[in-house]
Amino acid sequence: MRKQLRLRRRRDFDAVFQEGRVLAHRLLVLRTVPNQLQHNRYGFVTSKQLGKAVVRNRVRRRLREGARSLTTRPGWDVVISARAAAAQANFHQLKSAVANLFARAGILIEDTAATEEGNRP
Repeated sequence: MRKQLRLRRRRDFDAVFQEGRVLAHRLLVLRTVPNQLQHNRYGFVTSKQLGKAVVRNRVRRRLREGARSLTTRPGWDVVISARAAAAQANFHQLKSAVANLFARAGILIEDTAATEEGNRP
């Protein structure tokens, strides 16, 4: 994911945590707040409750790819936090959880059903 599409500064994360809307799933917690940019910025939180560094990095990579592959409305800062159960989830379960949360948050563009099934335009 390009640097401009990532939340990198502590103050950016803090803004999302303090002002953002929170949605929960069995595997993930999604926090969103509108930004004034023409693109979305994503942050991923994986705590040590998930396991060792290998497990945390695997979950983070899967979440990044799941979020990247979905078509979303621009102008949002998004933080995705993994819950402990995410360590045992496979990629498809995590991507489904991300898509579900994005849809509930209203940032998912509805024509992504075709791309989720593998029919890429």
